[in-house]
Amino acid sequence: MAEPIFEIADLRVSVADMTRKPLFGAAPRLEILKGLSFVIPRGTVLGIVGGSGSGKTTLGRTLVRLMQPSSGRMVFDGTDITHLDDARLRPLRRRIQMIFQDPMSSLNPRLTVGRTIGAPLGAGARDARVAEALEQVGLPAGFAQRYPHELSGGQRQRIGIARAIAMRPDFILADEIVSGLDVSSQAQVLNLLGSLVKELGLTLAFISHDLSVIRRLCSRVMVMQAGLIVEDAATDALFERPAHPYTRELLDAIPTPDPSVRW
Repeated sequence: MAEPIFEIADLRVSVADMTRKPLFGAAPRLEILKGLSFVIPRGTVLGIVGGSGSGKTTLGRTLVRLMQPSSGRMVFDGTDITHLDDARLRPLRRRIQMIFQDPMSSLNPRLTVGRTIGAPLGAGARDARVAEALEQVGLPAGFAQRYPHELSGGQRQRIGIARAIAMRPDFILADEIVSGLDVSSQAQVLNLLGSLVKELGLTLAFISHDLSVIRRLCSRVMVMQAGLIVEDAATDALFERPAHPYTRELLDAIPTPDPSVRW
């Protein structure tokens, strides 16, 4: 097995439960992630799957430190990032990138594509790096002059991918990035991600509620339910021999044109 890029031990995340806040005093804490421990080897395409409320998005945002862990330990490429402050975390931000679910809300409508992709880059090679990133996601360099509202949903998601890879990261988190696309655009984006992982040597964590999408892209699958990891297996093994009843429920929910076919 390849060396780990992420090592997670007893990771817990809790938030204030505002639905139970008393008239006076602080709201009670609601535990979202309940002591997760796992390793992501370098070069892995990890699928994180689960239904609504399973904790998969909270896990993803915690991995990239958009959310603060309550306890536990997160080690990225040998560096403990669990409680790093912003100043010490900033040098690692370039190596840990995220592609958001809704590209339109994550792109500034007042900025051109080129300015959006190039914003975190040094001034020296900015234009060349923007053009390179656009080419890598299958878009012409002229798209740098366009605005988000001029693009289709699939094109906007490619811009989100270009913005992430422009930083030449080691790890990318993709959170439900094809859920809002039509089937044809989904296939194109998944094929693009698969190619970029191989070409750039990326480690990718791909969050989805859809196991059919996970199967197409990922080499390993982690199934979450109610803040816990209930199954963690190689993709083929999980589809052929699911070990947990909840995994079987997710597999049974995958639509198939032939009702006699079983996963």
